[in-house]
Amino acid sequence: MIDFILGGARSGKSAMAERIATTRAKQVVYIATAQNRDAEMSARIHHHQTRRPDNWITVEEPVDLDQVLKEYDRQNHLILVDCLTLWVSNLLCLSDSSVFALKKAALLEQLRQQQCDLILVSNETGLGIVPIGDLTRRFVDESGWLHQDIAQIADRVTLVVAGLPQLLKDTQ
Repeated sequence: MIDFILGGARSGKSAMAERIATTRAKQVVYIATAQNRDAEMSARIHHHQTRRPDNWITVEEPVDLDQVLKEYDRQNHLILVDCLTLWVSNLLCLSDSSVFALKKAALLEQLRQQQCDLILVSNETGLGIVPIGDLTRRFVDESGWLHQDIAQIADRVTLVVAGLPQLLKDTQ
C-alpha cells in the first residue's frame, strides 16, 4: 500500500501522514530528507522530531532515498518519507545536475518493487506562479513530474488543504 500525501506549506500533510502511520500496527520507519543548514530549518526539524513517537525508527537521508527504502523494506514495517520536495531540492543543488534523473529513476523503480506499506509526503508546488530563476523553475517542473509519476504508482493520493484531506485517488 502506497499512500501519497500532497499539500502546501503548513497544510497539515505531515501531521496527517503521522496520524495514519500511528493507526497501523507496524514498526514505523521515518525517513527525513531535510538537511539542517540554518536556524529556520533547524526549528522545523525540531518541530517534526518532537511530534514523533519514541518507538519510531528515524533515518536521515537527503539523497539516497531508494537505498534506504530497500534497506527497510520488511513486511512488519511502514515507511513514512517526509518530504519528497526537500529530496528533489537536495538533488538539484548537487554539483552534478545529472544525478537527479538517475536518483528519480531509482526511486520510481524501488517504489514499484516495495513490499512494505509506504506513506510519501510532498509539497504541491504547481499551484503558484512560475518562478523567475532557472533553478526554481526546474525545481517546480521536476517536482510536478515526479508527483505525476508517483500518483500513477500510488494506491491512494490525498491533497491536504487547511488540514482537510481531499481524496484524489483510492484503489483500495
